[in-house]
Amino acid sequence: MPIITSIKPQKNKKRINVYLDYKFGFGIDLDNFVLSGLKVEQELSDEEVEKIVKKAEFQKTYDKFLRFAMLRPRSEKELEGWLKRKKVHESMHKDLFNRLKRMDLVDDKKFAEWWVGQRNEFKPRGVRALAQELRMKGIDREVVEQVLMETPMNEEKIAKELLEKKMYRWKNLPKREASLKMTQFLARKGFGWDVIKKVVRIDHAEELG
Repeated sequence: MPIITSIKPQKNKKRINVYLDYKFGFGIDLDNFVLSGLKVEQELSDEEVEKIVKKAEFQKTYDKFLRFAMLRPRSEKELEGWLKRKKVHESMHKDLFNRLKRMDLVDDKKFAEWWVGQRNEFKPRGVRALAQELRMKGIDREVVEQVLMETPMNEEKIAKELLEKKMYRWKNLPKREASLKMTQFLARKGFGWDVIKKVVRIDHAEELG
């Protein structure tokens, strides 16, 4: 059986390198190192080494996963995507998610609320566009509808403000062409025909005439 011949701290001081038979064996975080009770001249079976490495790898992955989850609200689909990109073995997925759930860090509704809030503040758009974006983020339709229903939004006001910022594009065009351009612009921003009709026909008829 391999014997621990030396134990050295890594440069970041948060992990330990364990050498077996004078060769690098594995790295392990400080917490698991202490819990494992490892020491020089200790014999370890291959099975014991494998178990320690798996446990250490889980903790290392969890620390990174946690940092990613805490940067901002994340959707479950985003978290799953991170695990796939980092090629985390599927055997660890369930336990990793369970830890985040216990910390209330896996919540699609909170993510949807954050997303809508960010859009409304920095990149305003219509309800249809917001719903489509959230669905593409993997949020269930019921959650999307609930969040959009609970979020106060004056689509007419938002549409009007968006048009005012872009008015220089259309102010010298013939009225019919300008109205068409504005209609297409608002439609791309996710506004329904009922909102577009009110904003384009009433607020800009005289200005474009």
